[in-house]
Amino acid sequence: MLIREAKASDAADLVRYINMAADDLPLHFWKRSVGPEGDPWAWGRERAMRETGGFSYRNAWLAEVEGQVAACLLGYPAEDEPGPIDPDTPPIFVPLLELEALAPGSWYLNVLATDGAFRGKGCGSALLAHAEAVTRATGRQVVSLIAADTHLDALRLYRAKGYQEVARRAVVKQDWDVAATEWILFTKRLG
Repeated sequence: MLIREAKASDAADLVRYINMAADDLPLHFWKRSVGPEGDPWAWGRERAMRETGGFSYRNAWLAEVEGQVAACLLGYPAEDEPGPIDPDTPPIFVPLLELEALAPGSWYLNVLATDGAFRGKGCGSALLAHAEAVTRATGRQVVSLIAADTHLDALRLYRAKGYQEVARRAVVKQDWDVAATEWILFTKRLG
């Protein structure tokens, strides 16, 4: 397995994994952003190709197995002092922002996803270890992440690797079709 920094040319893989990690919430948002005539995947790729922003390729790493992209990690330093949530924020995102604010100054692991064909091969564990190394390299001492209550394999992995549950918030669904009912914030203090 090879773990490498993502490139702008990896945008198609990045949006696939970003969407996979959040049960189609990104696609749901992208569809609303481009309207009925737009291409939501193209809009997502444009965001991933940006030089800045949370979902920029510059914040992502890919795991390759036999030359194929098998998994994705995307993360960045959380704000040291989160401000109030903008009142215009779509309600669907408010619980996530509330949870993120509970881990100020952490390194926020926003996306960790493995393609189904590569699950059980250590990709998630390897990328989680890589996230911890990146956290240390940035001078941060805590990794934070949010998972849906329905991602049972991911929840087992996080708990097995020493991540502790901090808080939960109800998933706001509106017209987003998802089975999850709660978002769960986990953190791990690195020694």
